[in-house]
Amino acid sequence: MFNQIKKIFSIGELKAKIIFTGLMLVVCRVGAFIPVPGINGDEAVKVFRSATGGSQNLFQLVDMFSGGAFAHMTIFALGVMPYISGSIIMQLSMALFPSLQREIRENPEAGKKKIGKWTRILTLVLAMFQSLLFARYALKINMDSPGIVVNQLLQFQIFGVPWLFLMIVMLAMTTGTVFLMWIGEQITEKGIGNGISLIIAVGILSSLPSTFGTILRGLNLDSQEVGQLSFSTVVMLVIVFVMIIVGTILIIQGQRKIPLQYARRVVGRHEVQGGNAHIPLKVNYAGVIPVIFASTLLMFPATISQFVSTGSFFGKITGALSPGSWVYAALFVMLIFFFTYFWTATQFHPEQIASDMKKNGAFIPGIRQGRPTQDFLESTMGRITLLGASFLALIAILPQLVGKFLGVDAGVSHFFGGTSLLILVGVVLDTTKQIESHLIMKRYDGFMKKGRKASRV
Repeated sequence: MFNQIKKIFSIGELKAKIIFTGLMLVVCRVGAFIPVPGINGDEAVKVFRSATGGSQNLFQLVDMFSGGAFAHMTIFALGVMPYISGSIIMQLSMALFPSLQREIRENPEAGKKKIGKWTRILTLVLAMFQSLLFARYALKINMDSPGIVVNQLLQFQIFGVPWLFLMIVMLAMTTGTVFLMWIGEQITEKGIGNGISLIIAVGILSSLPSTFGTILRGLNLDSQEVGQLSFSTVVMLVIVFVMIIVGTILIIQGQRKIPLQYARRVVGRHEVQGGNAHIPLKVNYAGVIPVIFASTLLMFPATISQFVSTGSFFGKITGALSPGSWVYAALFVMLIFFFTYFWTATQFHPEQIASDMKKNGAFIPGIRQGRPTQDFLESTMGRITLLGASFLALIAILPQLVGKFLGVDAGVSHFFGGTSLLILVGVVLDTTKQIESHLIMKRYDGFMKKGRKASRV
């Protein structure tokens, strides 16, 4: 292991990328503890803890995704969720508007810039809207628990509206979200791994110490009285934890290899008759993207309903969309299936694969070239995608099942099983693959340089 780490840091370019990524993630964690001007973060945490309690709650899930920034009401309280919501809207727009798809196919570089521009605009709009709701929610809980909002800010009112406080919260939180979006893009471009996914993963990982603290308090080791958690329950949690990690690795890296045969193939400058190869079809082609998309999409309307009166129409929706309810679980599963198939359909192009196979003289044994090959690839990918989506959905609702049957705290069940663990494992695997690709590329480059020097002698 130490030899591998030494080998990674022996490559100057890769070392610079890893250090840059680490520094950017440290900035994200620092910002998660800077409260919005005019808000007492310590008092906000006390109110948040008493409001969430030990049951499954939407705010608890949002706080876990933001790395504790939501509970402290910091400048990063919204996290990258507005950016992900904007990305979802743009992905759906690409599927609904053929002209946009055609533009991207004809000029991919310009199309990506256009998609990125509109995603940033949507992120800004959604962040301003959500921060306004957040400010109104802060005012609401300040009436019940005075001391969260500085009284001097509340004195600046127009028609009974504390406009100065609202403007400060909107400006601070929107700026924080835009800054996180910029950090994520910089990590993706200049660092290692996917920036947005790494920000979410680091936020989830930051809840690890508090999770272990909750377990120790539940065991009640300082007293002879029986605690809320038993050792058998902890053992079951560890078993579930290990099973999820192993299963996630297997499903993310799992492939079905479609055999290929070549009537002729070109190797270098020579044409070789015959040959065998395969097409690797990933069981989980979309990775952890469906889970992130589904979580964000459910959080957005549920967050809005949490900020309004409980007796209103949206207030009634709150109970149905809160984690722990069967309506929430059913919608979560359906959205995971939808985004898994949607992402696979937009990224996997069997017609292009069939066309390339025909040009290169390749064919699947027993399947004719052209349209039959395309239909075979579509049906095969559809079947294995069903398996991948089913596994993602099972892991996503596992915290609800674990929490109900074992009676553990929602924070513990959310960390040891479900969305958070799935995202963590997926991000680690993706980042590891990128590091491995850099190592392979550098070894190949060094070999070629050595070969060129030898040929000159």
